[in-house]
Amino acid sequence: MKKRVYIVHSIDTEGPLNESLASTFERLEELFGIKNLPRTRDTLAKLQAREIDLGKELTAKIAEALSGHRLRINGTWTEVLAMLDRIMDNRFRQKMPDSQGNGWVYNWHCLDLVGYENNPRRRDLGYHNIFDRYIEVMGEYADCPDGLHFHFHPMSIYRDAHRCATSYINSPELWQIICRKILERNWFPTVFRAGFQAERPDSHWILEQWIPFDCSNMATDTPEELELSVDFRKGRSGDWRRAPADWSVYHPAHDDYQTPGNCRRAISRSLNVMSRTASIDQREVDKAFARADSGKPTIMGLCSHDFRDIGIEVDHVRDMIAKAAEKYPEVEFEYAEALHAFRQVLNLDMSQPALDFTIKLHANPEDDVPYLEIRTRAGKTFGPQPFLALETKAR
Repeated sequence: MKKRVYIVHSIDTEGPLNESLASTFERLEELFGIKNLPRTRDTLAKLQAREIDLGKELTAKIAEALSGHRLRINGTWTEVLAMLDRIMDNRFRQKMPDSQGNGWVYNWHCLDLVGYENNPRRRDLGYHNIFDRYIEVMGEYADCPDGLHFHFHPMSIYRDAHRCATSYINSPELWQIICRKILERNWFPTVFRAGFQAERPDSHWILEQWIPFDCSNMATDTPEELELSVDFRKGRSGDWRRAPADWSVYHPAHDDYQTPGNCRRAISRSLNVMSRTASIDQREVDKAFARADSGKPTIMGLCSHDFRDIGIEVDHVRDMIAKAAEKYPEVEFEYAEALHAFRQVLNLDMSQPALDFTIKLHANPEDDVPYLEIRTRAGKTFGPQPFLALETKAR
């Protein structure tokens, strides 16, 4: 029996993000409720050094959130592209090959930032802007092994581009984004990551209709630690407190995306890298290898953002993988594109015919109004109905 861990590195691909000193303190207030501190570089340095007593746990949590790596942000496309030049080079990918001798693989979950009215962090707004950038960059490398996938931020109440909400029903931008991906880029997502890892029943049911694979589960063995951060407290943002934390891939229940059930779609677990919440450590890497060693094919998911230095995070994880590989010498590890990893772990039958269908417009039927007829000739759709995108003409 093959014992294998599939290393799936998902990148929330959002483009540049500018953060001023004032914005950093604004973020501290929103995340931890810290107010009335002078918004100066001296205060920032003292918080990083744990020299301002805010209570033992909170002082440590804030210092962690303000670590040098987390404050070094790619604020322009020039900085993002310089990082990509470095980390997508084969010499970087191959610094520690996997068990098959292959280099590191990234899964770029691209975000479209549209419909916003306020953009204080100077994000790249527009349909396809980020998607097209990464298509271009990936095309510069022969046989690029990376995956191109989907990421979405529900619209915040005040339409701030640097904030993320949780309601998909109240975010009609979702449908415009997906329709334009079909009509203007001939592309439809198969693997998804939720913005801020936040899912709710509405997003769960939307995904169950159309998108088979989801890398958003950030369950941990100690969910109580999330209570220190306002945005994750009481499940306010990414709520995965009841979800499996054992690196299993599961089909969720219809009424609860956090518990295993009989839905069609499948959810894998992804932990953050060098983050203030749900961050992967050696114990979690060892846990993934131990699961594979017991004969269970395993996805070990990682999550990063492209506005941070991904290279530092990859090196950090590679060190932990090397240690786990020594402990579990019979376990192979594979740097994997996400769709491939899901198919392997779920042992999906890939011999069935590919989807083929016909579309016929009945423009002037004798006994009916005009209608569109779609018939499946081979294969089958993922959900109960296909996703249909239409582009209208002006009257």
